[in-house]
Amino acid sequence: MLQRTLFRSSRQAARCVTRSQAPFAAQVPRQVGAIRWYAEQPTAKEGETAAQKTSGEQASQQQQQQNEATQLKEQLEKKDMEIINLKDKYLRSVADFRNLQERTKREIQAAKDFALQRFAKDLIDSVDNLDRALTTVPAEKLSSGENPDLVTLHDGLKMTESILLQTLKKHGLERFDPSLEQEKFNPNIHEAVFQAPQPDKEDGTVFHTQQKGFMLNGRVLRAAKVGVVKNS
Repeated sequence: MLQRTLFRSSRQAARCVTRSQAPFAAQVPRQVGAIRWYAEQPTAKEGETAAQKTSGEQASQQQQQQNEATQLKEQLEKKDMEIINLKDKYLRSVADFRNLQERTKREIQAAKDFALQRFAKDLIDSVDNLDRALTTVPAEKLSSGENPDLVTLHDGLKMTESILLQTLKKHGLERFDPSLEQEKFNPNIHEAVFQAPQPDKEDGTVFHTQQKGFMLNGRVLRAAKVGVVKNS
């Protein structure tokens, strides 16, 4: 009796286990089918669409990079032109400033050189009077020694003239006598008073100085009045 009861209990338990496992066994194929249905590999059409999208993005990026490069190039060219213009203006300004400096320097120097021009013109008359006083004394009277006072006076005037000419030379005023070296007539520094034949001299040669000339810092202050040779 006890054995029959245990046998029945075991058979009922086996049936219960079989019934409880049956739904799980039926669900397994469904899960496997679901896994196969949602595969990770894309279809050929989806792959082509993704490739086209990627290539389109790359082309858009390349076009954007080209546009940026073009803009940068234009900006650099614009900056280069601005640099060239500014450099040209700078060089012009420097050149103008240097020209102004040189011009101002020349004007200041000219003002210094010729500041005494009017005074020098009045002073050369006194120099002419000294020269006339010295030339009026004959050389024979000076060498004979008959009148020592005259010789002393002549020497004093000669010394005064020499010191005066040296002082004037320090300030740019110089006297010149073209007949001493028999210079050629130069209308820029000579004034022809008369012409005379001189067989032993060439035409156009200065053979006599009536009034000596003066130069102030290389510029003619007074032209020398001269006599010029003319044989023909």
